[in-house]
Amino acid sequence: MTGYGRETAEIEGTRLTIEVRSVNHRFLDISAKMPRTFLFLEDKMKKLIKNDISRGRVDVYVTMEGEGITERSLKVDWDLLEQYINQLKVVKGHYGLTGDVSVDIVTKLEDLFTVQETDQHQDELQQMLLDSLQKAVGKLVDMRKDEGDALRDDLKARLGEVRNFVNQLEDRRELVIDTYKNRIKSRIQEYVRESFQIEDSRIMQEVALLAEKGDITEEITRLHSHIDQFSSTLGKQQSIGRQLDFIVQEMHREVNTIGSKSNDAKISEWVVSLKSEIEKMKEQVQNVE
Repeated sequence: MTGYGRETAEIEGTRLTIEVRSVNHRFLDISAKMPRTFLFLEDKMKKLIKNDISRGRVDVYVTMEGEGITERSLKVDWDLLEQYINQLKVVKGHYGLTGDVSVDIVTKLEDLFTVQETDQHQDELQQMLLDSLQKAVGKLVDMRKDEGDALRDDLKARLGEVRNFVNQLEDRRELVIDTYKNRIKSRIQEYVRESFQIEDSRIMQEVALLAEKGDITEEITRLHSHIDQFSSTLGKQQSIGRQLDFIVQEMHREVNTIGSKSNDAKISEWVVSLKSEIEKMKEQVQNVE
């Protein structure tokens, strides 16, 4: 499900801004973009997010602004400078060179000067980041819950439509079986003419077997079970997206089987409507955590 959460915090003139965004994804995928000073906290941040979110792509953005964040100081490698000067004197004497070692020359010597950075209020900033992230995730979860309520209402409505179609299929099942039996009898009678005896138990047995191949009782029974499972799963207060996805696939499988068995125009019409409704449910289920 989609969601967004944002939180800001300040300490000693330093401002942290945390943004958390989520979009639909089959699994949980977390990506974080933040200053290098916080990179070592990435695992802790991901664990914090996993406590509240189990499915979706989650992007975390951390920005830091203000003064006093980092103290910079210039360091001189005195030992190396001493070696430079001594070696320059040796070169000067060896080749009979003139001139003194000037400041201009010293500033061009490599590795003499380094800039060291020390983060200020490091512990406070780290704790502030984690606390702000927790609040931002909380806002995102609240938004996802609102979307989840709307999705649940939509799925319940579509499930009701599916149930109505299945009830209609069940009501028509006996009529279709009787019609199919009579059609088989008529075909047999047409081919064998006078020699056909309707009371012939062997022939009636074959007719029953052929009619059974077109019977959709088992598929309807399983569809009722899947509908009940889907309905009960919707009421659970936990991650249910993958479970709903599996149930919808099973519903689709049963409807396909009914479609392949049926020679009845009305049932074929309902099968098309059922497939359409179940496909819409499948699309919506992809948005459920």
